[in-house]
Amino acid sequence: MTGSASEREERSERAPQSRAKASSVEDLLRRLAPQVLGAVARRYGHFDTAEDAVQEAMIAAATQWPQDGVPDNPRAWLITVASRRLTDLLRREQARRRREDTVAGWTWPDEWLTPAADKTPSESDDTLILLFMCCHPALSPASQIALTLRAVGGLTTAEIARAFLVPEATMTRRISRAKQRIKDSGIPFSLPPRSERTERLGAVLHVLYLIFNEGYASTSGPSLQRTELSAEAIRLTRIVHHLLPDDGEVAGLLALMLLTDARRPARTAPDGALIPMAEQDRSLWNADFIAEGVALITDALPRGATGAYELQAAIAAIHDEAPSAEATDWPQIMALYELLMQISDNPMVTLNYVVAVAMVRGAHTGLDLLEKLETDERIAEDHRLYSVRAHLLEMASDPVAAREFYQAAAERTTSYPRQRYLHARAARLTDDQ
Repeated sequence: MTGSASEREERSERAPQSRAKASSVEDLLRRLAPQVLGAVARRYGHFDTAEDAVQEAMIAAATQWPQDGVPDNPRAWLITVASRRLTDLLRREQARRRREDTVAGWTWPDEWLTPAADKTPSESDDTLILLFMCCHPALSPASQIALTLRAVGGLTTAEIARAFLVPEATMTRRISRAKQRIKDSGIPFSLPPRSERTERLGAVLHVLYLIFNEGYASTSGPSLQRTELSAEAIRLTRIVHHLLPDDGEVAGLLALMLLTDARRPARTAPDGALIPMAEQDRSLWNADFIAEGVALITDALPRGATGAYELQAAIAAIHDEAPSAEATDWPQIMALYELLMQISDNPMVTLNYVVAVAMVRGAHTGLDLLEKLETDERIAEDHRLYSVRAHLLEMASDPVAAREFYQAAAERTTSYPRQRYLHARAARLTDDQ
């Protein structure tokens, strides 16, 4: 190794600082990406090209900012760089097509009549407009969700594919087609009229739900959770709730997120290991989030028909208000899951119902119900199905079979903390024997 001992020591001290700075920049860019994409797309009206330009701006920032420092107004910096790149791309397209009608429809930077790039965005900012645009009726529901997860949530194509349980190549084609459909449709970049918002709301809420889930329980990688994603989902859902304060499902989804995220401080040990809810220190739960979530769902339930998010929030409230795992009102949770299954054909809802039944009527009853669910191809190879079977077998005093299914569950998850947890459960049963 070259250099004196003091120089090597100085370099070793700078290395952690450099990594921390790079991580801080990465978090900032993830937060700003949808806002910048929304601003650029609004100004130009070319969504697909705008996304390419914003990606290049993000790469430039990730390269320069850790060395040169973050600009005073990072959002304006990104918008400026992306706009310049987009102008180049559009002019190149102009030269290639050479069609006067296309050129006449463009709005060049010197003709913009929009607020300054560094103006503080309003509560209903470009991110919300981008959210509704990605959920336009011109797109299929699957494409709406995939595109929004990519453009607004910042998830990678691989993460979205796992959320949909489809191959990554399939999801890549789906997102590409969605971008092309938006481009061909000429959809204006603006908040849709009130009559159209209801049509798009189901897809919007589903998207926000998936973004939150990916943040709260990451499907892959070294971390159990990605707090920037769950925080962004909560932020966006607050905006939608502000826009539609009387909608019970919007309130229900926000309540569900808050009540679930309230447990986050107790979900991991200092070494990052997963701690199941029954073993968590409930004094670490976020009391403010619980109070807000309970108030939201209490206010929403009496109003009109009850939706799926409201029922899930009610279940989460029962868990959060129980002083201990042993004091949980499982019969009420089981009854709520029965209602939820009547309006939601989701195998994960059925799996959670099986757990509730086992807690009320015993592990063997739960195992009998689980056999029916195992024929559902949507969940047959999901690690959560194997994990639940292992847990019920452990409850039924069958440690050999339980260990086998814990190991099988570990092989089927790409989340490292979950793998470690499942292997640890299997090892503990071996040690007990």
